[in-house]
Amino acid sequence: MTLTLHAHPFSSYSWKAMIALYEAGTPFESVLLDQTTYGAFKALWPIGKFPVLVDDARGQTVPEASIIIEYLDLHYPGVERLLPEDPDARLDVRLLDRFFDNYVSTPQQKIVADRMRPPHAQDSQGVGEAQAMLATSYRWLDDRMATRSWAAGDMFSLADCGAGPFLFYADWVQPIDESHPHLKAYLARLRDRPSVKRAIDGARPYRHLFPGGVPNHAD
Repeated sequence: MTLTLHAHPFSSYSWKAMIALYEAGTPFESVLLDQTTYGAFKALWPIGKFPVLVDDARGQTVPEASIIIEYLDLHYPGVERLLPEDPDARLDVRLLDRFFDNYVSTPQQKIVADRMRPPHAQDSQGVGEAQAMLATSYRWLDDRMATRSWAAGDMFSLADCGAGPFLFYADWVQPIDESHPHLKAYLARLRDRPSVKRAIDGARPYRHLFPGGVPNHAD
């Protein structure tokens, strides 16, 4: 096997890379990161953040989910590319990719991380700011998705690979309700996408680990 993905199936950023691999139908081997494998992983990538892709054939170690997806699209593309050829369209995809990383995933993770702190160390102001950021992001995305099937238009792209897991978990901490019909419909399309559904199903055995518990509206 040429490609090895070091990841965890409950990790949203791991999903992001996995979805790209599933979309392209690219064979890969997965190394589950846990207490028994994390030490070796840190030797591979000292920053310790996952996922990381190792390409033995090319002698490359590729960190960061967005870069992994661009690497795959360059060297192991599927029938449908995840980044468009047109430079302006590509910039739009990258913009949305950064948006989902910074303004959906980051505040969602802030809220979840705070649940893991002891009461005396919790950051109510920071959580409030994260909730406000999600609310603003939901409004912006709802307007945008009124005229689009996918984040950057008609094609499923790098941006949607991130939107799938990040909106999935954001909806767990701050539900996307009927006040955002276009965003809610977009999340439903993402959840129905075979590559995203495969990532969701692969994470089910680990749902008990979610801080604060899985919400009642999760399926």
